[in-house]
Amino acid sequence: MNAIEIRGLTKYYGKSRGIIDLNMTVLEGEFFGFIGPNGAGKSTTIRTLLGLIHSTEGSAKIFGMDIVKNKNEILAETGYLPSEALFYHGMRVKDVIRFSAELRHKNCRKEADRLCERFNLDPSKKIEELSFGNRKKVAIVCALQHRPKLCILDEPTGGLDPLMQREFFSVLKERHKDGATIFLSSHVLSEIQHNCSRAAIIREGKIIACDKVEALSQTNAKRVHIRGDIDISSLDHVKDIKTADHDISFLYGGDINQLIGLLSKFPVEDLSVSEPDLEEIFMHYYMEGGEAK
Repeated sequence: MNAIEIRGLTKYYGKSRGIIDLNMTVLEGEFFGFIGPNGAGKSTTIRTLLGLIHSTEGSAKIFGMDIVKNKNEILAETGYLPSEALFYHGMRVKDVIRFSAELRHKNCRKEADRLCERFNLDPSKKIEELSFGNRKKVAIVCALQHRPKLCILDEPTGGLDPLMQREFFSVLKERHKDGATIFLSSHVLSEIQHNCSRAAIIREGKIIACDKVEALSQTNAKRVHIRGDIDISSLDHVKDIKTADHDISFLYGGDINQLIGLLSKFPVEDLSVSEPDLEEIFMHYYMEGGEAK
């Protein structure tokens, strides 16, 4: 069964673009990444899937259930972590966590206590006494304490220190091993590269690539570093140019023989050609003309 199935999903805010004609499938039990910078449409996609906002066109299903007709059933099986953790003031952490469990009519105390201990979260503290990072921990416990079949996580590590980020992904890997589907939305590419088996890249509300992470990393583009007085203005298929003193670096997606022919006309002091990392691949997809075929 597909955990998530999206067909032609579109959302406009008046005349403003949200998402446009999204088509995407996430398999049950998959650890899936959703990549894009702020404003690309990641949160709009997630909120539409969860029924928090209504789509303009298209449809989507979660575990075979329609996101409009079966909203309550879907939310019962889903753990949602929003990018911003906002709670009522005056409540203590334990009250917020218990309230979240009661909304699902479940007793999650044992799992909540275990998660609080792992994230070093004091349940007796009042919400207004917490830092942003600790509020994010509260949101994590609320999202995971009922052991959902599907975890939808929107920029989940913002505010967490490196140790807590590592613990967070340890918990996710445990849940994934137990069969949960993880949908990780992030602009931190290392999180996607280290944890996800497959990912989609979204740009300006449209999915421009969707494949295995390894496949997304395979491209004809190479990262070229040159030291010397070089003029590459006549060279096509060049992106992401970086210069410093006599050094120049760029992504090159053209014929390597043309590059060599050009460089033979200049005094090259040093040259290296390497495979770009995922962040550079992401930039390659994001620039005009870098869309996946």
